Amino acid sequence: MRFIATLFIALMAAALPLRQAAALDYPTRTVRVIIPFTAGGAPDVLLRLVAQKLSEKWGQSVIVENRVGGNTLVGTIAATKSAPDGYTLLLAADQTFILNPLLYETLPYSMKELEPVILMASIPHMLAVATKVPVSNVKELIALAKSKPDTLLYGTTGAGSIQRLATEFFSNLAGIKLVHVPYKGANETMTAIIAGEIDMTINGMSNIMPHIGGGKLKALAISTLTRNPLAPDVPTMQEAGVPGYSSQGAFGLFAPAGTPRDIQEKVHADVAEILTRPDVRKALEARSFVIDNANPVEFRKMITEETAKWGPVIKGANIKGD
Repeated sequence: MRFIATLFIALMAAALPLRQAAALDYPTRTVRVIIPFTAGGAPDVLLRLVAQKLSEKWGQSVIVENRVGGNTLVGTIAATKSAPDGYTLLLAADQTFILNPLLYETLPYSMKELEPVILMASIPHMLAVATKVPVSNVKELIALAKSKPDTLLYGTTGAGSIQRLATEFFSNLAGIKLVHVPYKGANETMTAIIAGEIDMTINGMSNIMPHIGGGKLKALAISTLTRNPLAPDVPTMQEAGVPGYSSQGAFGLFAPAGTPRDIQEKVHADVAEILTRPDVRKALEARSFVIDNANPVEFRKMITEETAKWGPVIKGANIKGD
C-alpha cells in the first residue's frame, strides 16, 4: 500500500508540470469562438477585432462562428455541448448570461455549464426620439407621455431584449406608460424610428450615433453614470431627471465548464493584454465600446448585480421570452 501511495504521489507530481506545460503551449490548433449573433453587429465587431489579434499572438487561427437563433439559445447550447478543452469559446451578451435565465421558466442550458473568462466591454444605451416628436429633452418627453398615456410607441429588438427591459425600467422610474413595438433587430428598429413609424427607442449607442449628426434622430440622454466623449453634449439619464437609471449591453467571453483552469487563465490574460493596446482601445472606443476588461470574479459580481436589477423589471412588466 505504501508503494502504491508513493507511486500515485510521484505520478501526480510528474503530471502537474505536464499540465502546466500544456497550458503554456495552448493553443496548438485552431480555436473556435461561437457568437450567437449575426455578422456585422456590435458584438461581432468586438469579437472579430479581438480574434484577429489573438490569432496573431497565438500563431493559430481563431475562427468566429456566428450561430444565430432562439434569443441566443442556438449558439449558447452549441458552446455548452462542446468539449471543455479550450478550443471552443463563447462570446455572449447579457441576453445570454443575465436575461434568458430570468425570462424562461426552463432553459435548454444552464449558466453552470459555462465559466466566465473575461468581461470584455459594454456599449451604453441612448434614449433617442424621432424628429417628429415635439420634445427636446427627457423631462419634456416624460411630460408628453404623461399627457398621452399608452400612446407613444417605442421600438426594440424583441419582447425579451435588453432594449425592452431598458425602456420598461425607464418608464417605471418616470411613471409613464408606453406602447411596445418589437422588431427583428437593431437595424430594423433604427429604420422604423427614422421613418417615423415609432416615437422613441432606447438602444445601443453605436446604433444611434450615426444618425444624430444628420438630424435623423434626436438623442436625449445616455444610460451611463457619466457622459461619453463621443457625445459630450448628451446628458446622462441622471442629469436628465431620472435618478437611479443605468443600462448597457455587456459582452463577455466564456468557456465550457470543465475547461482547465490554467487554459482559462491564459485566455483571460491574453485577451486582457489585447484590450489594453492603444490601437485596439481606439478602434473600439470609436465604435462606442467602453472597455471593461474585468476578471472572472468581477464578471460574476456584475452578473449577480445585474440579475438582481433586471429581475423585478421583468416580473413587474410580466415579460416572457420570445
